[in-house]
Amino acid sequence: MAPIVPPGTVAYGMQLPIQAQSTFFVEEWELDCGPAEMVAVAQAADAAGFFYIGVCDHVAIPSDLAPKMSAVWYDTIATLGWLAGQTTQTRLLSTVFNLAYRHPLVSANSFATLDLLSGGRVIIGLGVGHVEKEFAALGLDVTQRAKLSDDALPIFDQALSTGLVGEMQIEPRALQQPRPPIWWGGGVPAAVKRAAKADGWIPQGTPQDQLPDMIKLFRETRGDDTGDIGCITEWIYVGEPSWDLGRPAVTGSPEQIAEAMKVWSDMGVNHLQVRFPSRSVDELIDQVTGFGKTVGPLL
Repeated sequence: MAPIVPPGTVAYGMQLPIQAQSTFFVEEWELDCGPAEMVAVAQAADAAGFFYIGVCDHVAIPSDLAPKMSAVWYDTIATLGWLAGQTTQTRLLSTVFNLAYRHPLVSANSFATLDLLSGGRVIIGLGVGHVEKEFAALGLDVTQRAKLSDDALPIFDQALSTGLVGEMQIEPRALQQPRPPIWWGGGVPAAVKRAAKADGWIPQGTPQDQLPDMIKLFRETRGDDTGDIGCITEWIYVGEPSWDLGRPAVTGSPEQIAEAMKVWSDMGVNHLQVRFPSRSVDELIDQVTGFGKTVGPLL
C-alpha cells in the first residue's frame, strides 16, 4: 500500500491519556479520570488536526509489574470503537496491538468492523509484545512471540484484504481497500525489517541518534523511498511554562518548537507522536489545541 501520510507533509498524532496508566508516562491527574476526560482530549485532538489518536494494548498485567506498569489498560478495540463515534476526522491507531494474543480471524473481524464504523479511519499498529507472564496467562510462550506474530500475519492480512480465508468468510469488510494500513512498532532491527514489509514503522523508544541507521535499514529492506516512518518526540510545551515540568522538554514559541521538530523530518520521519506535560485535563487540552493551531501549520 502507498503511504497514508500526505506526500510532502509531516503529520502529528498522540497517544491518548487515561486509557493506559504506566508510571513511565502517566500524569498524576490521570489517575482520578475516566472516559469523560479521555473523550474530551480525543475531541480536542480531532478539532486540532491531529492525524491520529492512539490507544495501547495489554490484556492483563502481572501483579508484580502492576506497581510500575499499572493494571489500567483499556481494551484497544472497544476504546477505539467508542472514540470512533465521538470524533470526525482523526485516524484511530492501535499503538500497538499484539497480534499473537488473539486468533487472527478474530482480530481481522474486529479491525474490519472498526474501519467500517469509523468511516475508514483505522491505522493498524502491531507489535510482538514483551510481558512474559501475560503471554503465559494466555497460554503462549513469550520466547516464540515473533514467530507467533509472523504466523498470524498472513491470515490476518488475507482476511482483511479479501474477506476469505479457506472456507471461512469475514464480513463486514473494511472500508479502506484492500485493507487498512499496517504500521509495525518496535525499536530493534528485526522490528524495522518487519515494518519495512508492511506500510510503516512506529519506533518505540528509539534514541534520536540511532534513528538514521534504523531508517536506512527500513529503506534498504523495503527497496524504495515509500512507507510511513514515525517517531516519539521529546516532551513539548507550547509557550513558556510557569511551573517545573519535571523532565526535559522543548518549550517556547511555535517557531522554536517547529524548528526543533525539523530535526526529525530531516532524518526522513513523516509522522510525529507528540506528548505534552500537563497538570490537568484542561491544561492538556490547551496544549493540544495550541499545538494544532500554531505549531502544526509550520510543520
